[in-house]
Amino acid sequence: MIAQNDIVELKAYLDSKLKAYIISSTIAFGELTLEVVPKHIVNIVRFIRDDSNCQFKSFIDVCGVDYPSRENRFDVVYHFLSPSLNTRIRLKLETDEQTPIDSITDIFPGADWFEREAYDLYGIYFVGHPDLRRLLTDYGFRGHPLRKDFPLTGFTEVRYDDELKRVVHEPVKLAQEFRQFDYVSPWEGAEYILPGDEKATEQ
Repeated sequence: MIAQNDIVELKAYLDSKLKAYIISSTIAFGELTLEVVPKHIVNIVRFIRDDSNCQFKSFIDVCGVDYPSRENRFDVVYHFLSPSLNTRIRLKLETDEQTPIDSITDIFPGADWFEREAYDLYGIYFVGHPDLRRLLTDYGFRGHPLRKDFPLTGFTEVRYDDELKRVVHEPVKLAQEFRQFDYVSPWEGAEYILPGDEKATEQ
């Protein structure tokens, strides 16, 4: 039996039991992270829930992370808690825009809305989800707003039309021309003198 809070022993145990399913395992900030083979996520989640030495019976969340420069641009990250071990674990896998991930809702029904949120905001598709549809964005919304290449203005705007007496969806129209922005970090400072700063040099 693994002792409470003994992450090193838990890491060694999972490394031996799930060797074929784990790409890497690391301990950081007091938590164990397993990078896993995507197609085995259901088997891994079922094992860490049911195994008597693990008992990760409390599902915390599923979320997405976007790295658009990578070939597999998305990380899907799962967090679980084992009350008996008083320990948390993080599972992490990589996928791209086309490759779906198996849903874990059959094992943890509470993953339902978390997977819907990851689908809605990142476009990560979960196979076997009972009701995979948008959760936070409006009907007819185009794109996935937490992707880093999603335009800040979006693609469509929603407004109430007083003449039609209903809500209308329209392509985004900018009310003014784009200004010239230099995108210089305010912490680094601009190379030119900002308005008002010229007074600082007059000593």
